[in-house]
This record gives sequence, C-alpha cells and structure tokens, in this order.
Amino acid sequence: MHVMAKPSGSTCNIDCKYCFFLSKEALYPDSKHRMSDATMEAYIRQLIESHRTPTITIAWQGGEPTLLGLDFFRRAVAVADQYCPSNQTLEHTFQTNGVALDDEWCMFFKEKKFLVGISIDGPQPLHDVNRVLRNGKGSFDLVMKGLDALHRAGVEYNILCTVHRANQDHGREVYRFFRDQLNATFIQFIPIIERATEQTIQIANKGWGESNRDKRVFYSQVGSLVTERSVTPAGYGSFLIDIFEEWVRHDVGRVFVQLFDISLEAHYGRHLLCIHSPTCGQGLALEHNGDLYSCDHFVEPSYLLGNIHLTHMLSLAASVQQRKFGQDKRDLLTSQCQSCTVRNFCHGGCPKDRFMQSDDREPGHNYLCEGFYAFFKHVQPTMEAMLKLLNEGSPPAMVMTQMRSLDAQRDPYSGCPCGSGKKFKFCHGARKSSTLS
Repeated sequence: MHVMAKPSGSTCNIDCKYCFFLSKEALYPDSKHRMSDATMEAYIRQLIESHRTPTITIAWQGGEPTLLGLDFFRRAVAVADQYCPSNQTLEHTFQTNGVALDDEWCMFFKEKKFLVGISIDGPQPLHDVNRVLRNGKGSFDLVMKGLDALHRAGVEYNILCTVHRANQDHGREVYRFFRDQLNATFIQFIPIIERATEQTIQIANKGWGESNRDKRVFYSQVGSLVTERSVTPAGYGSFLIDIFEEWVRHDVGRVFVQLFDISLEAHYGRHLLCIHSPTCGQGLALEHNGDLYSCDHFVEPSYLLGNIHLTHMLSLAASVQQRKFGQDKRDLLTSQCQSCTVRNFCHGGCPKDRFMQSDDREPGHNYLCEGFYAFFKHVQPTMEAMLKLLNEGSPPAMVMTQMRSLDAQRDPYSGCPCGSGKKFKFCHGARKSSTLS
C-alpha cells in the first residue's frame, strides 16, 4: 500500500483557485493542522511494520508540507532510520508547490535522497491563471526560484502539472516548456475535475481560496456538474495526444511521462497506477491527526477508516470497508466500460470521476471517458510497436526511428496524425518548436 501523509492537513501557503482540498479544514475546525511528533512516529513505525517489500516509500503531501518546517522532517528521517530493518531500504518523497524551497531545504533533500514533486502548470501565463499567492498574484516566479534551488543541489525531482481549462489547448507548449526550459525528465499530468451540484456550482466557480473562505462549501464527491476551470473530456484527450505525438518523435527513453509509462506497462498486463488499474484501494491518505482515509480524493467522513492511534494502519488498510472500496472500482463498471475496446488500459478511470451517464444512460460512467478513449485508442499502435521491440530485446526508443521513417513518407500537407485538423507540416511535422511565452 501507499500512504500519503498530510502533516499540515489542508493548510497551504498559496491559494490555488482549483484546490478544493482547502475546504477540508472544515473537517477539523478547532485544529491547528500540524502533525505532532507522536503522530509522525506512529505513521512511520506502522508503515514500516506493514511492509515486507524490499523498499518502503514514506510520502509527504499536503496542503503544503514545508509549513511544518525543516526540523520536523529531520526528526522524521531519524525516526524512519530508527525503525527500518536492515534488510529493507527507505524512499522518501515530498510533494510541494515549491515557493518555500531554498538551498537549506534542498541540501537536506539531496543528503537524504528525497524524490521531490514540484507543482507547475506550464509557462507563466498558464501557471499563474490558477496557482496564485494569497495576495492574488501569480506564484510562478517563486516556484522557479524553488526549482533553481533543486537544480543547484542536484535533487531528483519530477513535475506535477494539473490539466485544466486554461492549459488544455496548449499540450505541446506545456511539454516543451518542461523539457526545453526546465530540463525536466519526469512529468505527471493530473486532470482538474471539480464536481458541484446545482446548489453549489456558483460558489465552486468562485474558487476555494481565502478570498471565498467565508462562503465556500465543504467539497465532497457529489454532483454531476463541473466548474468552469475543470478540464473538458475532449480537451484532456487532445492535450495528451498532442504531447504524445511530440514525445514519440523525440523523447522516448529520455523524458518519462507517467501516463505513457503506465500505458506501455498495461500492454504487458501490469497496472502500476491505481487510476487505470482494475481495482484500487492501496493508496490511502493520512491526515495530520492520524485519521486514515480510503483515498486522497475521498477525504470526507464516509471514507474515514479510523485513526492510527487507536487501530494499526495495517488493520485499517485491510478492513472490509477498504477492500470493498477498492473492489467497487471493478464491480461497478458500466456496461459500456465492460465492453469497451480499451478497457484493459483504462479500467474506467478513477471512481471519483464516475458521475456521468453512459451512452445507454447507465449512471456511474467516467466524466473523462471521451478523452480516455481517444488517448488509449490513439497510442495503441505505437505501444504495440514498442512492446514488439522490447520482446525482441531492443530498446523501445527505437520506435522513434520507425516514426521518422513513417514521417518521411507522409505528405507534409496531409492532416497531422494528432487530429488537430492542421497540416502535418505546420503541426507535429514542424522542424522548429515554439513555446508559449
């Protein structure tokens, strides 16, 4: 299992408009939202006791974990070293918005071999649409300073980019910015989908930050409407395809995009990411006070498993409630999903997004179905070619040679295979790349 610990609860030092997790402070109205050393020790000890695997991942997320201060994490690493058996090794991960990172933080990350995830939504005009400071100004410049500190210290990091209405039409620009200007080699793309009801949609559209704090509602996975910031199904699919067509021509084996990696794994019959696995339930969320929830996306009362100060984490993770949560992902697939030609790669997506009706009006269908289907169908021939290369003992990066051969035979004025409607010569066949500025 994988546990994402939230030492600062829902509190954060920036005010992202789409971050509905800010509303989770309503769960703990009288709390300071700071994890105690006792809860930190219980989390680490029980996590280690729960694993027999050679490697154990200790994950810190938020909110914003840097709010706990560097000394808290120095103590956490010392506790982890104390409890870790000699035949197992530890991996530390840390997800941050990057604005508080400096040389001291980054030297610590380097020394203790942390993998740091840093949230960036693309070039400044796209990033600053939603990822703003508490004064309403964009956070981009501060995030770049934090990224520079990671570079100086030589910290291993990946970029987490959310996909929303503002950047969904700029897939290549976003990707090329990460690749060419930030020198990123590991990238994750996470769709922003904010659900709402007819009663809450107007409040939700105003955002979840401090400026709307007095009026915002507690976010839960209910409602079949989405905010105006949310990515569209077609937009998400075209965003991914746009990036894939760039990646498959230039960057296979050099830049690692999480969804592309797990798509190739799925062609082997292996499913490494809960979103596109047949079942889920192994990615839990730990609140600052020791409350353990079924999933990071379901931090709400109905999905509270218990508290690790009262019941061991392993017992909560193995409970009937949690097993049912994970198996429902498979058991509640709509008929349309069950008969879909890309089911073995998609598996219906994340349960949090299953709030639409299928084509035959069956409830519980994934909001992103159109985008998922377009993406998985589009990449399937290439993935099969890469799989063939691997089975022959050749590196999958050789698919780029095959792609160049196909491109050489392509009419430059024919439609681009990405489906943009543009001529190939002026789309993915263009010799020069351009980045949004």
